[in-house]
Amino acid sequence: MEPLNPDALPRLPADVARPRYGRDALRAGIVHLGVGAFHRAHIAVVNEAALHAGGDLHWGTVGVSLRAADTRDALQPQGGLYTLALRDAAEDGTAREALQVVGNLLEVLVAPEDPQAVLERIAHADTRIVSLTITEKGYHHDPATGALRLDAADIAHDLAHPETPRTMPGFVVHALALRRARGLAPVTVMSCDNLPANGDTTRGIVLAFARQVDAGLRDWIEAHCTFPNSMVDRIVPRTTDGDRERIAARLGIEDAWPVIGEPFLEWVVEDRFANGRPDWTAGGARFVAHAQPYEKLKLRMVNGAHSALAYLGAMAGLRTVDRAMAEPALRSYIDALMREEIAPTLPAMPGLDLDSYRARLLQRFSNSALHHQTKQIAMDGSQKLPQRLLGTLRDRLAAGLPIDRLALAVAAWMHYLRGTDETGATHDIQDPLAPALAERLAQAGAASGMQDRVAFFTGFAPVFGELGKEPRFVAAVARHLSMLETQGVRAALAATTAPA
Repeated sequence: MEPLNPDALPRLPADVARPRYGRDALRAGIVHLGVGAFHRAHIAVVNEAALHAGGDLHWGTVGVSLRAADTRDALQPQGGLYTLALRDAAEDGTAREALQVVGNLLEVLVAPEDPQAVLERIAHADTRIVSLTITEKGYHHDPATGALRLDAADIAHDLAHPETPRTMPGFVVHALALRRARGLAPVTVMSCDNLPANGDTTRGIVLAFARQVDAGLRDWIEAHCTFPNSMVDRIVPRTTDGDRERIAARLGIEDAWPVIGEPFLEWVVEDRFANGRPDWTAGGARFVAHAQPYEKLKLRMVNGAHSALAYLGAMAGLRTVDRAMAEPALRSYIDALMREEIAPTLPAMPGLDLDSYRARLLQRFSNSALHHQTKQIAMDGSQKLPQRLLGTLRDRLAAGLPIDRLALAVAAWMHYLRGTDETGATHDIQDPLAPALAERLAQAGAASGMQDRVAFFTGFAPVFGELGKEPRFVAAVARHLSMLETQGVRAALAATTAPA
């Protein structure tokens, strides 16, 4: 079958959307670090709409993979083109799918192969925005505090080897040093990852790294570059071989790496850009003065509920999110978790109906056309829990409010870390702190009782900070973990509202 390529665009089926601008005239105003499925199904699609609406062709994208070459290898022969498939289910339960070929990704660089090319691309005169979807672990920070881990091996390498960095802070700071030395304009560094105050967090990390390099550079970055906070939301499951085959049959052309997403999309970003920006409102983005309320809403309601569902579902042997949501007890738990424990911690937001938001979220989680794997969401728990669940727990403890359902979610993560679910199936623990967590878990197992086990494990400060010293938290997690280990997920769900 013919591969997807620019010359094939006119031969696509009429119902497949495609670029309507002159790709040959695109200039790369954006460098995006972490050019994975989420970026290609969300930010790049919004940028595509802006290109169609505005005619300003200075906002093409150069993607950067910080680790592997697989995305480059798949998309380079296709001229950077790829297909987005938006999937949901009709009222009768049958899957439906809308296809769009996206064209604003001009090139993908692979950082380990040629770090100098990445530095030069960020330092190019055309570049005005450096955007990030590198996942929580890509920031090399302490999840509990947000501080840059100067003791991390890759950060130490980047400080010692400015021409061959490996990390986001290394690439950004050393490239900004080149821009400053060459008299070029500053840039906007825009995080689109699921971190609280992601722009402020990124700013703190970049400035902390720059301080180690050159105090004058740090001051220049602080004075001239901007780091807007943002909130992004779209469910993007991992692409399967079945997806590739189905999409190729629709296109009549083979796409080596299409991406899958739900129809829902939201992007809220602070309008603080150092050197211009596209009109992303054409693709549904909202520019605001302060994004933090939206961030908290998404991190706690969407991501917090998603993680709770993933750990409980995975341990019950439920492989996909929609299958987990089909379990009445799990659906009822997620509904009550959002309604009774998460929603009361959120700030009032004009025009937001939290009941409607929660109902829509339950519907999104139940999308049977996505086949979103629980194990995909379960990855990197040490990086995700602090902002998804632990912040909510702290707020409720400070207010003297119940934490029963939130504590069950934390216990489910601890239960998941044992690496075997209730059906006897094993799973890998994919987490940047996996060795430390395994050691902590093993040492905790030597404690005399469940409460002592949990107290030792939650004393792991990089994840829990001071929360592990809170007796109510430890007692609630211990009660749930005991139930999970002895009677399983369904029994633990049934006992969630029982008195401690």
